[in-house]
Amino acid sequence: MASPRVALFVTCLVDIHRPAVGFAAIRLLEEAGCRVEVPPAQTCCGQPAYNAGDRATAQEIARQVIDAFLGFDFVVAPSGSCAAMIARHYPALFAELDPEYRARAERLAAKTHELTSFLTDVMGLRAVPARLEARATYHDSCSGLRELGVKAQPRALLESVAGLTLTEMKEPEICCGFGGTFCVKYPDISTRMVSDKTADIAATGADLLLAGDMGCLLNIAGRLKREGSPVQVRHVAEVLAGMTGEAPAIGEAG
Repeated sequence: MASPRVALFVTCLVDIHRPAVGFAAIRLLEEAGCRVEVPPAQTCCGQPAYNAGDRATAQEIARQVIDAFLGFDFVVAPSGSCAAMIARHYPALFAELDPEYRARAERLAAKTHELTSFLTDVMGLRAVPARLEARATYHDSCSGLRELGVKAQPRALLESVAGLTLTEMKEPEICCGFGGTFCVKYPDISTRMVSDKTADIAATGADLLLAGDMGCLLNIAGRLKREGSPVQVRHVAEVLAGMTGEAPAIGEAG
C-alpha cells in the first residue's frame, strides 16, 4: 500500500488531559508508513450533544468535522468512542434532513477507524518494537468493543511488547461507569460500577491498567487513586509507541 494520507482526530480529552497520547498515535501511524496530518479546524466530535439529545448542535459540529476531514484517505482516532461517533452515528444525523451531508457523512464514516484497529486491520501491523517491564491488564471500552469490534487488535499488538505480561480481568468487557454524562447524572451507580472494575483489576495482580479511551482511563484512574491503589493507568498507545517515559501515568502529578 502506498503511504496513505491519514488525519488524526485528536479528541477533546486527549487534547485537554493527555496530549502525550496524540503524539504516541502519530509515532505509531508514521512508523506504520502513514503520512499523518492533524487538521487545525477540528473540534469535538459532537458526542456530548448527540447523547444529550441535542441533534441541532450535534449536526452543526458534525458538518465542521466532515468538512475538515473528508479529503483524507483515512481518519484515525485514539478513541473507540469518538471513532464510533463518526463511523456509526454521523450518517444517521442527516438521514432525513440533509441528503447532501448524509452522503458526505457516509463517505467519512467508511474511512474512519479506531487507532489499534486501523494499525492491525488496515495497515497490517503485527508487532511493535516497544519494551516495557510490567504486568498489565486491559479494559475494553464500551463504544470501541460494541460499536467497532475492537478487542483482539490492541491485545495482539501488546503481546509483541517485550517485557510486558498481559493478564486478563475476569470481566474486561464490563462498563467502568463513566459513560459520558452518565457518571454525572447517576453518580452513585457510576461509583459502584467503577469500584467493581477496580476490584477486578486488583484481582489480576497487574501493576498497569491499559485501555483505548481517555474517558474510561480518567474515571478508573480517579477511583484507583481514591482507593490508594498503586496500579498505574495509561493509554494503550503510549505503551505501543514506547513512550511511557514521556509523561507520568494518568492521574499522577507531572
